[in-house]
Amino acid sequence: MGWNDSPLCKEAIQQLSTYQFNKETYDIFVSSDLKRCLSTINLLFPHVDPLTLRELREINFGIFQGKTYEELKERKEYQQWLNNMLTYSPPGGENFSQFTKRVEKGWNRLVDTMVQQDYRKAFIVTHGGVIRYLLDKLSPCEKEFWEWEILHGTGYVLTFNWNQLRRGAHCISLQEVPLTGSEPG
Repeated sequence: MGWNDSPLCKEAIQQLSTYQFNKETYDIFVSSDLKRCLSTINLLFPHVDPLTLRELREINFGIFQGKTYEELKERKEYQQWLNNMLTYSPPGGENFSQFTKRVEKGWNRLVDTMVQQDYRKAFIVTHGGVIRYLLDKLSPCEKEFWEWEILHGTGYVLTFNWNQLRRGAHCISLQEVPLTGSEPG
């Protein structure tokens, strides 16, 4: 979906409405600025005012936004992008390097806020590509970006040593948490 500011579908709204989380478990709530993420966090935590970070948006696919593989497979620009995602930007979009720098900037803003406010637990709602990148960068597991399978309805708990988080180190533990009708763990 990229930067398309699409609303959540009815099924997602119904599913998210069944989840029950205790907002007191978290110190800070963070969301991408796109509607689907803001709607998600508002359904999960109706009375919170999340820190909204534009830097946590999905990669900008430019003119490829909203198109299927079938629609794009014959386009020269699309083939160039598939062959060199790190440095080739889709027209009107961003390349992988630009995407990762933006996400890192947002992550660093969040960490700075957490350190300044002495927050220990953040609940973050963002997009699959952002989650993949953060897992690739911060997880103790050795996986490449595309090896991370990011499923809808699944969260990840990254546990950090506080001092290591401030220095940008990997988390010390990673747990995949399927969202259910009640709060995980």
